Amino acid sequence: MNIKTFAVEQWMNEYEVEAVYNIAETCVESLTVNELISIDGTDPEKFLVDLGKNKLTYGHIEGSPDFRRLVSNQYQSLDAENVLVTNGAIGANFLLLYSLIQPGDHVVAVHPTYQQLYDVPASFGATVDLLPLREENNYLPDLNELKSLVNEKTKMIIINNPNNPSGAIIEKEMLEEIVEIARSYDAYILCDEVYRKLLQEDDLVVPSIVDLYEKGISTSSMSKVLSLAGLRLGWIAGPKEVIYECFRHRDYTTISCGMLDDILAVHALKNYDKILDRNRKIIKENLSILDAWVEQEPLISYVKPRAGTTAMLKYDLPVSSEDFCIGLFKANGAFLTPGSCFDIEGHVRIGYACKTEVLEQGLQKVSEYLQTLNN
Repeated sequence: MNIKTFAVEQWMNEYEVEAVYNIAETCVESLTVNELISIDGTDPEKFLVDLGKNKLTYGHIEGSPDFRRLVSNQYQSLDAENVLVTNGAIGANFLLLYSLIQPGDHVVAVHPTYQQLYDVPASFGATVDLLPLREENNYLPDLNELKSLVNEKTKMIIINNPNNPSGAIIEKEMLEEIVEIARSYDAYILCDEVYRKLLQEDDLVVPSIVDLYEKGISTSSMSKVLSLAGLRLGWIAGPKEVIYECFRHRDYTTISCGMLDDILAVHALKNYDKILDRNRKIIKENLSILDAWVEQEPLISYVKPRAGTTAMLKYDLPVSSEDFCIGLFKANGAFLTPGSCFDIEGHVRIGYACKTEVLEQGLQKVSEYLQTLNN
């Protein structure tokens, strides 16, 4: 299989561990095991003693009944049989594309987004057309442009909502229009929803694609919204025939996911609202800090994100995004992601959902570095 290097993951692999001020991280500040267990008043010591009584078998192959039921509760129209556990959302996306996309299929994918979503189907022999998300349109898709790209061979339209890297959110009305476009060609819609419900506006409700479309498929995970990337659990949620096809293909790649991870994930899902409240508080407070910083930084501008944990910062300097980020990292240990990882030069991606003091210190280091470049 011929496939391009996964730019953003390679970037994170190379620099993240040594970062002093990691403001490239895309998860909301991670929970410790004890914080997770005790979030509802459970005694961590007793929980871990009970956990230790489990025999380490393969566990439930599809994911435990509790896990699948609790995940299905996040959607309006699904039950446990519409859910399949995977190794993170990255495993969910890969398995879904591996199961449904064949050579000669046509795929339309938004861009910029997570590179996996457009380069994996291309590696399977599909023709992939990119639907550009432009800064001047607040990183929202142009639906007339989408209509011009789809055709009788279109197997799947791929979106990411909320969007990584921009933090844009496609609201219900536009989602319904995308559904009508897909339905007219009997195409699937895959929506990577790993940042779903991480919204800045309290009164905004954005439905999942699976609750709007009979051929809608949602992928997500425990990592971003629930701050539990270390569990490495995700899922595919969608039509039962899709779940069956993915399960059939998954036999070649995964026997089961970790049963201890499943137990911890079930505890988290039972306390979903508590964790979501914690995490929405973090993203709101931290975005206000980022917004104030952008306002006072003359070389920086941005489209303010409405959701998720990331934003694209535009800088007014004659330097490549990779050189900018490497220079910053070497100067003081502050860590950002170059826009080149998303094919957008003159920008860097920031992850603003880290610990608040790390964000504040990291932004100060970026300001200091900008001053050295502008002298």
